[in-house]
Amino acid sequence: MSPEELLKESETMQETIISYRRYLHSHPGTGFDIEDTVSFVKEKLIEMGYEPEECGRAGLVACAGEKKEGKVFLLRADMDGLPIREESELDFAAQNGRMHACGHDMHTAMLLGAARLLKQHEDEIEGVVKLMFQPAEEIFEGSHDMIKAGLLEHPTVDKALMIHVMSGMPFSPGTVIVSAPGVSAPGADIFEIKVQGKGVHGSMPNLGIDPLNAASHILIALQEIQTRELALNEQAVLTIGTMNAGTAPNVIPDSVVMSGSLRTFDEETRTFIKNRLTDIAMGTARTFRAEAEVTFKSGCPTLVNDKELSVSILKYARELLGPEKAFSVEELNTMAKDKKASGSAGSEDFAYISQEVPSIMLALAAGHPDNGYVYPQHHPMVKFDENALPSGCAVYAYTAMRWLEEHKAM
Repeated sequence: MSPEELLKESETMQETIISYRRYLHSHPGTGFDIEDTVSFVKEKLIEMGYEPEECGRAGLVACAGEKKEGKVFLLRADMDGLPIREESELDFAAQNGRMHACGHDMHTAMLLGAARLLKQHEDEIEGVVKLMFQPAEEIFEGSHDMIKAGLLEHPTVDKALMIHVMSGMPFSPGTVIVSAPGVSAPGADIFEIKVQGKGVHGSMPNLGIDPLNAASHILIALQEIQTRELALNEQAVLTIGTMNAGTAPNVIPDSVVMSGSLRTFDEETRTFIKNRLTDIAMGTARTFRAEAEVTFKSGCPTLVNDKELSVSILKYARELLGPEKAFSVEELNTMAKDKKASGSAGSEDFAYISQEVPSIMLALAAGHPDNGYVYPQHHPMVKFDENALPSGCAVYAYTAMRWLEEHKAM
């Protein structure tokens, strides 16, 4: 199998892959509630000759190869959407109040396309390509759930790869950007702070305990962590996104519920901030005679990219797409002379897999701003360029097969 032949095969499947994507786009689910998507993916895999297995609460796993002894390479696609009402005005826009605003429909369609390619070339696979279709990425729970259900076992996974499409990237659709070794996506934590006071009429504040006053001081005090407790090279973003309390302007409420998020590129920094966040919230609340309870709802660790994979996957992508459509993050930094470009602020729960096996994250350009793709991920009007789909399918299949070929059992 030559890279030219595989890419051509993928391009001939473009209409099929687009049909997959459009069905998925118009039937989005969220979290683990993705029954339509799971049924569709399972049906298509069975039609191709696979025997998909359920994994965890809403995941699917299928294997290509297994005809020759060798290592196991995992390819991941996430399947869930977001609780956003779509405003893209696409003919196939979702109508159920949910939306594939992060491109997971593109990922799932591309991996289904790759599954077709792998099945057509199954006799050439020097080992096993394990296909992972994952729920609940947006809430940072899906991959961890599948790992607990045995994702990385039977057969045991040696390496793993994910692709994420990006709209608004100034590259032709289908261009691949390979992450540098090390951390490429920060760890994330979603938390809630409940401040308990004592409700009272607004004319008699002395008889109550004002939780809004305490919560306001907590919000301000938390900024002290970044400005006075972190070193210059310890990057973090701490955000309070909601503060909910009260129903009347002349009543001091009984309690306040705040929620926020934390992003860090280092696990030690992550642990330190979580501990200090709890200390500051509880201590500040007590200063104002209130009580605070901190609960960490969900999250994921940092995504770590393997050095060997970073080098080899870039080589394979260039074999497949040519040097003008495959870059490393380091090359883009050099061209842009912008060292800030090497880190993404978006977290990714593929990080759980990267903490268990050597892994790599790829970005796939899917919408040039000059062609009208100007809205960012998670926006109700975001669109993705379907011309990127054949390249994504081929990259999934080719990189896995090439790595297995270079590491085949002797």
